[in-house]
Amino acid sequence: MDSLCCFNSGNSQLAGGRSSCGKGRSHHGPAKYGFSLLKGKANHPMEDYHVAKFTQLRGGELGLFAIYDGHSGDNVASYLQKHLFSNIINEEEFWTDPHSSILKAYERTDEAILSHNPDLGQGGSTAVTAMLINGRKLWIANVGDSRAVLSRRGQAMQMSVDHEPHTERSSIENKGGFVTKMPGDVARVNGQLAVSRAFGDKNLKSHLRSDPDVKNIDVDGNTDLLILASDGLWKVMSNQEAVDIAKKVKDPQKAAKQLVIEALTRESKDDISCIVVRFKA
Repeated sequence: MDSLCCFNSGNSQLAGGRSSCGKGRSHHGPAKYGFSLLKGKANHPMEDYHVAKFTQLRGGELGLFAIYDGHSGDNVASYLQKHLFSNIINEEEFWTDPHSSILKAYERTDEAILSHNPDLGQGGSTAVTAMLINGRKLWIANVGDSRAVLSRRGQAMQMSVDHEPHTERSSIENKGGFVTKMPGDVARVNGQLAVSRAFGDKNLKSHLRSDPDVKNIDVDGNTDLLILASDGLWKVMSNQEAVDIAKKVKDPQKAAKQLVIEALTRESKDDISCIVVRFKA
């Protein structure tokens, strides 16, 4: 179904394979996507996973896009790549109530991850997901600090919320946890985790949330493109800067690669993963 530039079959993004770059397009509209992933300079294997594909279901079409940024290992991110979208779609009310279905599936997926411990280890993962229903309705959900940014008439609109310890301190403290901020470092939950919401992280789960922020928007003639990326990009680039780079490149795969290269040029040291969805031909 998808045309990849590197390796793995076109179905691999949903089935659990890994690619470093690739692209594809809608079968019923002008929407196209491309993605690019690059391992960071940290002394551990690549921990980012993604999903990017269009699929046919119940006579309609779903565009499924996600960045899963793992930490303390990649097991949870890999599990999310294989299961999160399936869990959402399999909710009985998905087609009539996507919002409720996304909330329930996120919760149930996190419960499943915790129940699979120790098989999945003590690590965790953030998640930002986008579901394009029949090319018209876009649903965005996120847990953690990967981000979704929409361009409308060239103006950047952040469609997700960065869940950072300093912004959700009261929630963490109400659950018995604490937030530290050492000189030269970011705020961390219990001195460990740099996000306040995540899948997994069993040792910290009593102080963390895993419920997503969910937003939806209609895709119309003013909607240019969508960027999903891990914090390895957003640490060194503003929303508008990313949109300005992406909108100049018609091929979404080349646009995603250009964003990754720019983040690397700006000395991002984290894993950098980016998906660009272009809604116009």
